Amino acid sequence: MFRREDTKKVRIGNITIGGDSRVAIQSMCNTKTENVAATVSQILQLEEAGCDIIRVAVPTEEAAAAVKEIKKSIHIPLVADIHFNHRLAIAAIENGVDKIRINPGNIGSEENVRSVVEKAKEYNVPIRVGVNSGSLEKHIIEKYGHVTAEGLVESALDKIHMLEAMDFGDIVISIKSSDVPMAIKAHELIAEKTDYPLHVGITEAGTLISGNIKSAVGLGIILNEGIGNTIRVSLTGDPLEEIRSAKLILRSLGMMKKGIEIVSCPTCGRTKIDLIGLANSVEKMVHKYDLDIKVAVMGCVVNGPGEAREADIGIAGGDGMGVLIKKGEIVKKLPEDELLTALELELANWGK
Repeated sequence: MFRREDTKKVRIGNITIGGDSRVAIQSMCNTKTENVAATVSQILQLEEAGCDIIRVAVPTEEAAAAVKEIKKSIHIPLVADIHFNHRLAIAAIENGVDKIRINPGNIGSEENVRSVVEKAKEYNVPIRVGVNSGSLEKHIIEKYGHVTAEGLVESALDKIHMLEAMDFGDIVISIKSSDVPMAIKAHELIAEKTDYPLHVGITEAGTLISGNIKSAVGLGIILNEGIGNTIRVSLTGDPLEEIRSAKLILRSLGMMKKGIEIVSCPTCGRTKIDLIGLANSVEKMVHKYDLDIKVAVMGCVVNGPGEAREADIGIAGGDGMGVLIKKGEIVKKLPEDELLTALELELANWGK
């Protein structure tokens, strides 16, 4: 099996994926790419949240032209998502996109694919070969009887061999399914057969809750096996949530140290404060701090300090009163409604 550190390195704009590079976080804009101002605004928010690579849909000539203007205002690599029209892929490359995502099987004739490959060579732009369970070729489905992990891998390898036959090897692979076990198996199979870097995701995962659970299970298993060089948590919702979820998955696996980790108790009959509201407020508040620490939010001043012993700093609420905790020791008592402010003040001055 080719583990992530054994894969080839691919340069995408100002970052490198594959080999000893860290796992990169991706998302996709849900704005109309033709609307440059809205797209740039969303990308800048995603950058601040921790997005490493951003993808935009390019379904029109206007969208392909907008790439040039978008690139002027952002700081992370831009990927153009192309379906069916090879001319749009060529236009996006000429307008400065850092990578294109195509399915060579639906881009038209072999001549069309070759024209995209030649333009990608000219501009040193990598190609992400994307195959998913919803676009698997009819003959492969007939061969295996239905959509299977083996079929996904065969389809992807066919596309890779087509590009290799055109003397192109600047490739990233994406094979996605909304079926978690199928996605896991497909990534295990393709990691045995190729050393190109893999972009991993559970496609069409769903809404915030169901999509996060499916993505955490699927991505968690795949990443923990040493497979995957970039990830996207595909959610029906605000793309910012995709970045937050991806960072939490990587942190939970010990693959991302940078950032604040929050631990909080699940509440019980002893809880006398709005712990759920407090924990959610803390989670929103900490995103602005570039710290590598653990923060605890506890609902009981009796057990809270002990339970928060592994955290760098924490708060625990009681009956109208609360405490500020550092390394399991109470350092300050204060009214319950001042807990969040006190914690934020500590974070703002952390390390000073």
